[in-house]
Amino acid sequence: MEKTVFQYHHELNGLEVLQAQYKQQNFARHSHEGYTIGLIENGAQRFFRSGANHVAPASSIILVNADQVHNGQTATEQGWGYRAMYPTPGLFEGLTHDIGETQLGAPYFDQAVVFDPVLAKQMAQTFDLLATEKSTLAKQSALYQLLINLITRHNKRSFCLRGISRKPQLATALDYLRDYYFDNISLTQLAAIANMSPFHFIRQFKAETGMTPHAYQTQFRVNRAKQMLRSGLAINEVAVAVGFYDQSHFHRYFKKNMGLTPKQYSKAINENSNR
Repeated sequence: MEKTVFQYHHELNGLEVLQAQYKQQNFARHSHEGYTIGLIENGAQRFFRSGANHVAPASSIILVNADQVHNGQTATEQGWGYRAMYPTPGLFEGLTHDIGETQLGAPYFDQAVVFDPVLAKQMAQTFDLLATEKSTLAKQSALYQLLINLITRHNKRSFCLRGISRKPQLATALDYLRDYYFDNISLTQLAAIANMSPFHFIRQFKAETGMTPHAYQTQFRVNRAKQMLRSGLAINEVAVAVGFYDQSHFHRYFKKNMGLTPKQYSKAINENSNR
């Protein structure tokens, strides 16, 4: 049985938290604006990250850097269950500043799967607290302690936000795709902007970003849709505003990316706002 519980914590810099049990869910390659920090509770998850496939069994920790392309599916017949949070680079940068390590910036985690029983126990306790505690102070304290311990134990180097291409021609096309993400842009348009043939452009684009131009555009649309849903816009308005043909099209891509529907996401946001 597929089951998801989503939480949005406005008082924690807009932290998103997901608890899920999946058997058939198959996440296509995508990325998040925030980091993915997940604890596998049962079964095992198979996923792509950093150019390779990984398997995370029960009690292991999954680490995916912000804007890093990844996917996800079960590695067992029984599926997998996990809890995950998605802290932003800005939240991490604030923490490193607070502890006097400003030069670190946001962290970079080079390991996709971590086996750290001490940290895993702290993660489980933090997830439990975030799901039940009403005190903002208690939630902030637990989260910040967890993230500081994560940085201390597993950060490898300062993190440079991905997105600015090392190739100027691709950077121009990426900027155009972000600026006009709601338009029906063609491959020939993007290739012309980058001064490449369509064939060469699509190969270079995928090598640089890990996704096809269409997948990248869809990802950007979903991220913008989340922002609009958080601002209170209706789902049908958001679907049109970000460039999806209709609500069913929007629903399908949103769920494929997030693991929950736009309606479930909006409901969680509203419930948090009414507390």
